[in-house]
Amino acid sequence: MRRPLTLVLASAALALAAVSIPALGARPPVHTGIFGNVALGGHDPVAYFRAGRPVPGSRDFTASHGGARYRFATAAYRDAFLADPARYLPQYGGYCAWAVAQGYTAPGDPKVWKIVNGRLYLNYDAEVGRRWEEDIPGHIRRADANWPEVLG
Repeated sequence: MRRPLTLVLASAALALAAVSIPALGARPPVHTGIFGNVALGGHDPVAYFRAGRPVPGSRDFTASHGGARYRFATAAYRDAFLADPARYLPQYGGYCAWAVAQGYTAPGDPKVWKIVNGRLYLNYDAEVGRRWEEDIPGHIRRADANWPEVLG
């Protein structure tokens, strides 16, 4: 009895793996890290525009958008986001803007950011942020051309 059950379970696992493998290559449209489903590392997207700096969001003020959860410092910031999410969302789903311009994805660091023409951009780290600043308009053009195909 044990052998047929093992065979059935092994067959089921292989079938499930075959269905799941194509999905493993694609990145989600919003970067949330490996664990959890919180965008921007838990930072408030509205605070970049209103406070002029990254501010940790609170578990008390959250909203979902694009398959990810966002946290906000205040109920007013959450409500502003819900009224116009496109205004506050990080570009390229919070992935590194420089990496997307190069044709791939890398995590964006919520503490390495810049607002350009009313849009929030993140970069992988301070060094990559400096490279991105060398030609912001060119990098944005290339990243816009690459997005969302770079997700795979």
